[in-house]
Amino acid sequence: MSSSTWNRRAALKGLLTSTATVGALGIANACTMQENQQAEQNAPLKNNLKQSVCRWCFNDLSVEQLCVAAKAMGIKGIDLVGPTDWPTLKKHGLDSPMCNGAEINLTDGFNDPQFHARLQKQYADMIPLVAQAGFTNLICFSGSRRGMSDEVGLANCVRGLQPLVALAAQHKVVLVMELLNSKINHPDYQCDRTSWGVALAKRLGSEHFKLLYDIYHMQIDEGDVIRTITDNHQYIAHYHTAGVPGRHEIDDSQELNYPAIMRAIKATGFQGYVAQEFVPQKADKLASLRQAVQLCDV
Repeated sequence: MSSSTWNRRAALKGLLTSTATVGALGIANACTMQENQQAEQNAPLKNNLKQSVCRWCFNDLSVEQLCVAAKAMGIKGIDLVGPTDWPTLKKHGLDSPMCNGAEINLTDGFNDPQFHARLQKQYADMIPLVAQAGFTNLICFSGSRRGMSDEVGLANCVRGLQPLVALAAQHKVVLVMELLNSKINHPDYQCDRTSWGVALAKRLGSEHFKLLYDIYHMQIDEGDVIRTITDNHQYIAHYHTAGVPGRHEIDDSQELNYPAIMRAIKATGFQGYVAQEFVPQKADKLASLRQAVQLCDV
């Protein structure tokens, strides 16, 4: 055997040994990563921010099924349910952090006097029910502009809401107007910028009227999310999440940095709820929800 042949064989043997070693290390590392991911999923939440989930995003599950799944993930409430479903939430020890059921719809709201009488009746009936159930927040909407200016819309909302805010104060309930984008999802909606909602809150001048800052909607209409939250947090009672664009998972497939946003919310001293309001695209919808909860647990 020539020395060159021996050298080639030795080199080949060394290469095979190195490859086997690298392969074994790769498998070991992959197993370790899986174990770490599993440990993270099973780890108890820090709960620096309380989390909820919006009912409508998981309509393929019954309220009972959603309650069971949510509680197992460490979620503390179900958003956007009314009196019919409150007993189910209570059965599972869950909160209703953003109640609904008094509104007409998203377009016929407090900015239009033609709806005031109906809205005032419906909210006057619902506010005591929210209080009796031991809940706090009740959602409301500005409605569509229908050609009215910002000033006219503000003035109309003040007239429509003032008596209800006084009633809410008596019952320790908070009326919470949601900020929605008018660019894509809700054309012509008036409360489509934080500045408009804050102006309304200042005119009403009560801790019993605040805003629902929907991170998805406000990223679309105004951006500058962290600065806006930091500057206006005293007017915000609740937050909603979703990925931009598309309103799907809040993972790295979309443009918002949710951990950073959650840290900014936490830094304001916020004591309310952040509710997951994305529509899952992935087959395992509850896995997407679990991942979102972990991502926002800062």
